[in-house]
Amino acid sequence: MRAFIFPGQGSQSVGMGKALADASPYAREVFQEVDEALGQNLFRLMAEGPAEELTLTENAQPAIMANAIATLRVLEREGGVSLADKADFVAGHSLGEYSALCAAGTFDLATTARLLKLRGQAMQAAVPVGVGAMAALLGADLEKAEAIAAAAIEAVGAETGETLVCAVANDNDPSQVVISGHKEAIDRAVALAKDHGAKRALPLPVSAPFHCSLMQPAAEAMEKALAEARIAAPLVPLYCNVDAAPVGAVDAIRTGLVRQVTGMVRWRESVLAMHEAGVSDFVEFGGKVLGPMVKRVAPDAAPLSVVTMDDIEALLKTL
Repeated sequence: MRAFIFPGQGSQSVGMGKALADASPYAREVFQEVDEALGQNLFRLMAEGPAEELTLTENAQPAIMANAIATLRVLEREGGVSLADKADFVAGHSLGEYSALCAAGTFDLATTARLLKLRGQAMQAAVPVGVGAMAALLGADLEKAEAIAAAAIEAVGAETGETLVCAVANDNDPSQVVISGHKEAIDRAVALAKDHGAKRALPLPVSAPFHCSLMQPAAEAMEKALAEARIAAPLVPLYCNVDAAPVGAVDAIRTGLVRQVTGMVRWRESVLAMHEAGVSDFVEFGGKVLGPMVKRVAPDAAPLSVVTMDDIEALLKTL
């Protein structure tokens, strides 16, 4: 069995998509359609930068999606294959869930781009810059990460009397968990991490504390937008971030996307569940981030990253 998977924020880089657009008119069509939907020249920003502008959440999210969908569309159009015939499931990491749903026909491309632009803007607006933060805990599993977060909340609370937010945002794999919340609590968690068994703790260069309760205003904005969006049942089931389980009903997809804004991305559990359901081949479109995570979760799985025309041609030989 095979799953098509889609990366999340952090996989953007200046130059993304340019070689693909130079090589295929189908990729160019995707980038042009996204530009028109957003009323901005996002593809030029992807191709030329500057990096600081591309990294802004409201730009990075639709850019990463556009790059992934362009890669898939080239595979489908030039290779004469369809997702419904070649994939049993789709899944995506955080914003990648929107890419996965676009790939599976739940949202059209223009709708996906507009939803992600709004999602990025709403997430950035939910918490003033400097108030929130995120950090990666390396060499820590979910249990250790939860203990580190709890210890940080307790330590800051004892000093200030405040109850701050510090929670697990992404359970990526057995050796990498990301925490999110108020900056003071995240800073304390970073300082305490080694004492609680983590190998390293790295503050992340993000502008907002994603996937924690501080994102509630963004969840409300997405609930309104998704209530108005046209949503179709996916061609194949989606493994949902917040439940680590397959969903196909429109209402369940809509609810899951709203919950995901403040909820934990259960990527490790999602991969494990897909693998236990019989998935051995995991094909990542538009990035090389999820493949290594998949391998750490399911060592006998076969992840493949598809970014370039050469990657697409190699994949076609195996489908």
